[in-house]
Amino acid sequence: MNDFCDKVISMEFGAALLGAATRFQAMFTAARSADWAEFLADCGKFEQELAKEIRIAKFTLAELEEEEQSLERLRRRHRDLTARDVFGAPEAAEAGRRLKQCAADCENYAEQVFAALHQTPEADR
Repeated sequence: MNDFCDKVISMEFGAALLGAATRFQAMFTAARSADWAEFLADCGKFEQELAKEIRIAKFTLAELEEEEQSLERLRRRHRDLTARDVFGAPEAAEAGRRLKQCAADCENYAEQVFAALHQTPEADR
């Protein structure tokens, strides 16, 4: 009878432990989801900033350097969040895609900056 009781207690403890682990994973993933949502919002701000600079034709090296620094901050944040997101929050994949788009947008802006800097003024022609 003692062996049977030990097995029942072990099963109950195992079920309780599994339940606690599942709750922990859900809470941890929810926290990472919130982090990813904030990261995605930051990507949106970065994209809006680049669009504004292009709209007003602010094609300067100083502005390009500032945008590249902002992109590097996004990259560092993405690396940090990826390292912490051990259970894989659903927003992580979208965040990776958005970071790649931010990098492509920054590269496009850099090309426009260099093109503007290398234009020959009308008076020099």
